[in-house]
Amino acid sequence: MIVIFGLLLQIAFIVSSLNFFSDRFVYFSIASTLLSLVVLVWIINDNTNPYYKLAWVVPVLIIPVFGTVTYLFAKLGLGTHIMNNRLLKLIDKTSPFIPQNKDTLDELEKISVKEKNLAVYMKTHAGYPIWKNTYAEYYPLGEDAFASMVRELEAAEEFIFMEYFIVERGVMWNTILEILARKAAEGVDVRFMYDGMCSLMLVPYSYPKKLEAMGIKCKMFSPIKPVLSTVQNNRDHRKILVVDGHTAFTGGVNLADEYINKVEYYGHWKDTAVMLKGEAAAGFTIMFLQNWNISESTEDNYASFIKSDFPQLRENDLPTDGFVLPYGDSPLDNENVGQIVYLDILNRAERYVHIMTPYLILDNEMVGALTYAAKRGVDVVIIMPHIPDKIYAYLLARSYYAELIRAGVKIYEYTPGFVHAKCFVSDDTRAVVGSINLDYRSLFLHFECASYFYRHPVVEQVEQDVQNTLKKCMQVTLDDCKKFNPFKRIAGHVLRLFAPLM
Repeated sequence: MIVIFGLLLQIAFIVSSLNFFSDRFVYFSIASTLLSLVVLVWIINDNTNPYYKLAWVVPVLIIPVFGTVTYLFAKLGLGTHIMNNRLLKLIDKTSPFIPQNKDTLDELEKISVKEKNLAVYMKTHAGYPIWKNTYAEYYPLGEDAFASMVRELEAAEEFIFMEYFIVERGVMWNTILEILARKAAEGVDVRFMYDGMCSLMLVPYSYPKKLEAMGIKCKMFSPIKPVLSTVQNNRDHRKILVVDGHTAFTGGVNLADEYINKVEYYGHWKDTAVMLKGEAAAGFTIMFLQNWNISESTEDNYASFIKSDFPQLRENDLPTDGFVLPYGDSPLDNENVGQIVYLDILNRAERYVHIMTPYLILDNEMVGALTYAAKRGVDVVIIMPHIPDKIYAYLLARSYYAELIRAGVKIYEYTPGFVHAKCFVSDDTRAVVGSINLDYRSLFLHFECASYFYRHPVVEQVEQDVQNTLKKCMQVTLDDCKKFNPFKRIAGHVLRLFAPLM
């Protein structure tokens, strides 16, 4: 409440200051108009998404003074530039610890030049290489992933890294916390980082101190403070668990009971996750350390966390066929890696692209890729929630349905409840499992992560899960779109104006 009150107080001060000047100085009106024109030219020429530009043009035109000041505040935020500079330096320092293996790249090129080109882009512009010698296990439900997470946490001997968007006390988190505290007492290096938004409703602001008292190194990523700052718009939406450098988890599953169906808020919660064992786990190890060290005064010895031997794979005779590419996406580097990977899958698909996503808030480029794939005969299927968690997000998603369906895209809704999975799978050869939704926040404003699979057994597992999920879905038709509440339809289309800012 203190944070919220502080933010509202600052906003009220800005508004009252603007009113004070506008009421007393005729020149203020002229100056503000000229400034608005300059800002509009700046927006139009900015190297950002066109829909994002439109979302700023509207408030600048309708409420020029406040819209202009808000835009300048967002673009010139000192905190954002400081964080970005710090992160870029960390990426440069950590990149040598996850080099691209030349033999792996050469082998990939012999199979597919286009796959090799994608791998080159990902290493050059995102900083993450593609790996072999990695076993992976896919989990079609959060409770399945939770059981494996507990097993791997219990086996930890050296270090545990956890980075999550949501943590909430309950069966899931209490179980994990007990293991973390016990492992910390045994001398394991336990680090836990969660997004600062949790402090508003889910855990106390002082929660890191409680965990520190248990021997767990803990911090909030970008803590919510009563100070207007653009940094607070870029949340850490990642889900990462790394154990001893040889095992890593990612997906859509956060640390709260709805993700494992211990409580139901929106019907049955359909989520997914994946576990990696082997070389590719290094990608998530470094990814975690990059964000962890943004706020550290002394950096880690990164080499000490990278493993070169994986006895578990040999002892258990685990299959390691195919290629795995863990990757992260930062909102600060103007490189929309998450969207580029999704677009690459859509543009190169030959037979099918099947998608599970909780949100569908699309820019023109993504709409074009989805509809073009469908128009050229690719079976494009999108599985959405039938019971939404956010009504505004659902209305926005519905505003795209008719356009997509007319182009041949098939849209299904999961009737038992809510789909929180973020999966792409295509042509029995390529798949993505991670934290990246099909909305503006995930694609452009949040820190995100995922695993990309090529010719890996996980691809078949993801597609099988899609087919099993479709049996519990209803297909949305054009007639359904026409029968949808007209007021809700209008609301959805109006919300599209501001979608990039939500």
